[in-house]
Formats: sequence, structure tokens, C-alpha cells
Amino acid sequence: MPKLRSMIDYRRCDPSLCERGICRAVLACPNHVLRQEAPFEMPDPYPSMCVGCAVCAQACPMGAVRVE
Repeated sequence: MPKLRSMIDYRRCDPSLCERGICRAVLACPNHVLRQEAPFEMPDPYPSMCVGCAVCAQACPMGAVRVE
């Protein structure tokens, strides 16, 4: 079975809709797999570090983060 990892659909991602431009999925990730350089910037995933817990996907209000 392939390892699950976080993926971001950048067409759905809009950090300006998160509080103070800080991505909720980034804040929720317990392993710091998702990173955001500055408020209102798009988050970047580091899939090789992802454990597939899906906490980030549950935290994203736009449904832009998924684990597959």
C-alpha cells in the first residue's frame, strides 16, 4: 500500500480567508509538514515527512488540503 501524504489544491487555497492570513492547516499539522513563509502566502507541503494523519485536511476551511 502506498504511503499517504498531504497535497494542496492551490485552486481552492486562499490564505486570506484564514485568520490573519495564517493557514489553519499549517497550524494544525502536528509534524510541521506544511509550512507557510509569511501570512497570506500559499503553504508548501513536504510530502516526504507526512505521516498521513489528515489533521491538516480536517483543519482547512476551503477543503484545499487532502491526504492521498
